[in-house]
Amino acid sequence: MNYIKEKQTHQIEINKSFFIAVLYPLSNQTELSTLIEETKEAYPKSNHYCSASIFGETGEHQTASDDGEPSRTAGIPILEVLKHHNVTNILCVVVRYFGGIKLGSGGLVRAYTKATAEVLKQTPLYTKKMVPSYKIEFGYPLINQMDHYFENKAEIKEKSFLTTVSYTLTLLENKPIWIDEIAHELITHQKLGDEILWIKV
Repeated sequence: MNYIKEKQTHQIEINKSFFIAVLYPLSNQTELSTLIEETKEAYPKSNHYCSASIFGETGEHQTASDDGEPSRTAGIPILEVLKHHNVTNILCVVVRYFGGIKLGSGGLVRAYTKATAEVLKQTPLYTKKMVPSYKIEFGYPLINQMDHYFENKAEIKEKSFLTTVSYTLTLLENKPIWIDEIAHELITHQKLGDEILWIKV
């Protein structure tokens, strides 16, 4: 599944109606009503605040709201675009300011679909996995060797240069085979726990 990390917005105009799509990352489902209210405050006096959300490791929790638009012309089209992009833990609210020209059911479906697709097109997507983090300690003569060794194997979060050198790092794979390869050159190594690694799609 794919995830977003930051809020994104994008506006399109169709037959004098403005559609503003707002994407939010979700940390839990209880945020839904709060974020929809936040959107209403940010874009007051709109005609409709249609939305869809997907939540869960496999996207098992889904919502869709037409918010006054004809049935299945807004919420479901928004949801289908989210599903097509294989995203989860996400809320999309599409704000509509009516421009005086009726679009019809088909036109509304196309408009809400396009607004959602356009905002997703400009939004960085990520996958995530759990990987171990470690703290290692070694002597100064090994700095270049360690930097080279971990270049494509880990993300070094912190470096400390005291009597010895210590690195806090997160492995890019959940297979700490490096321990067997370089443990004999380290003064100490300690597993700190597991962290979420975000990988851009």
